[in-house]
Order: sequence, then C-alpha cells, then structure tokens
Amino acid sequence: MASSSSSGLTFKLHPLVIVNISDHYTRVKSQSQPPHADTSDGEGEASPPPPRVFGCVIGIQRGRTVEIFNSFELLYEPSTHTLDRSFLMKKQELYKKVFPKFYVLGWYSTGSDAQESDMHLHKALMDINESPVYVLLNPSINHPQKDLPVTIFESELHVIGGIPRLIFVRSSYTIETVEAERISVDHVAHLKPSDGGSAGTQLSAHLTGIHSAIKMLNSRVRVLHHYLLAMEKGDVPCDNSLLRQVSSLLRRLPAIESGKFQDDFLMEYNDILLITYLAMFTNCSSTMNELVDKFNTAYDRHSRRGGSRSGFI
Repeated sequence: MASSSSSGLTFKLHPLVIVNISDHYTRVKSQSQPPHADTSDGEGEASPPPPRVFGCVIGIQRGRTVEIFNSFELLYEPSTHTLDRSFLMKKQELYKKVFPKFYVLGWYSTGSDAQESDMHLHKALMDINESPVYVLLNPSINHPQKDLPVTIFESELHVIGGIPRLIFVRSSYTIETVEAERISVDHVAHLKPSDGGSAGTQLSAHLTGIHSAIKMLNSRVRVLHHYLLAMEKGDVPCDNSLLRQVSSLLRRLPAIESGKFQDDFLMEYNDILLITYLAMFTNCSSTMNELVDKFNTAYDRHSRRGGSRSGFI
C-alpha cells in the first residue's frame, strides 16, 4: 500500500455515510454477541471480535471532484470472496428510482487498515465502476486521536518486483455537509434518556417500544418452542388444537420471503424515508424562517433607534 494517491481527485464525504457504517457495525456487533454477555463477571473467555461489515457508497462525480452522499449494505462473504450480485443490483436499482443522479462510487468496510484480501471485493466492483473508492472505518476507540477514524483509499497499478500489481493508496478528503445534515446528525448524536428516565426524543421512544415488542415476542416463541419439545418427548400430553394453530402460524412464514414482498417492503421503506427527509427539511426551513424573522426584527429596531438619535442630534 502506497502512502498517498497521485490521481488528483478531490473527495468530499458526507456525515450520513459515517453514520450508516457505524450503525451497520453496531448492529452486527450486537447480533454476534452471545445472550446475556453483558451480565458476565469478566472471568470467562472474551467474546470473539465482531465480523467485518461491507457495503457500497454512492454519490456523484463532477470532473475531478467525488462527493460521497450515502451508502447501503452488501451481502459479501469474505472467507469465500462471494458477492451477492442480485442483491447489489436490486439495491442499486431502488436507489436509482429515488436518486437518479447517484451511482456506485465504491465500497466500505471496517477494520484498522486495508488488507490484501480486500482487493477481491475491490476488483469485483470494477465492472460497475472502473476505479472504485474504498472507505474504511476503524471502529476501535482511540481517545487521544482527534481525527475521524475514516480512511479513503484508491487503487493504482504499481510495478513491484517486475510484476504489475493493483494496490491501495491513501487519499485525502474533506467532510462536506449542509445545514439540514448538521441538524439531523446532531439530533441523532444526542439521543439519550432525559432526567425523568423517559426517552429524550420521539425516535428513541419509538426504538425502545420496538425493542420491548421484539423481546416479548422472543420470550413467547421460546415458551412455545419448549412446550413443543416437551410434547415431543412425552412429558406433556399432546394437544391437537394447539398443534393445528402452530402449523397454521408456520405456514405464514414463507409469505414474507417472496420476491413480491421484498419489493413491496423496500418500496414502502423508501417512501417512509422520503417522508422523513421531507419532514426534516420542512422543520429546518421553519426554524430558519423564524431565525430570519427575529434577525430582521432586531435589525429594524436597531435602525429605528439609530435614526431617532441622529435626528434628535
């Protein structure tokens, strides 16, 4: 890996990409931890490190300026270097419907530094973008470090030992944001319970309710599973009416795995995101309008006072 890039491209990274990668990593980390891991006394074996996450970054390239606006997840198995192409094409198609000017600029992952195995996925995306970028997020917390733990890599062809090889090179970048993004990111960053123990925002209250519902559903499914195992072993008498209800419930499961359901679900998900973005922009516009009105009122009052004093003199 070379120290710096010589392509002359200017990269602008939006904070939404960093938030998406961090959220992706946090979800995978929480799902990979064993149950009740937080109640251990620390004397047992350490939990294995969470697996790396992979996704695509999308945006716009204008001349020599590359602006990365958003990202989405990828289904990629690093051990076998297997990429789910159909999932990638479907996600790309959905984003094209909402953001027709955005296209795939490259991909992202997590880790302390670029690895040699990362070149497999990098080359696999070259049929979509001939020169993809690689955004790497280091999830390790380093308090003395003040810079963002994000590195952007490009790929260049270098001759090493007489053999041409494609290697990663570091590229500099700047954080590009607009007022609406700054407000929304600041809002998400300060999600925490208030003094009374209740949720500080409507979003945190909504997520708390979803977590409680999933937890309750999990406990009830577990009770039903234990009951069926006991019925199979003969510890409890067989209840045919209950078995018919369980069979009817299980027959509903393939209905949410069809392609039509996935398309309808993703379309509804995108519609909700659009409504959320519209509400955020409306709220920001209203706040800005109030600020301008207050500024104009204060400025006019100051002008009138200044004019009165000058006329009196």
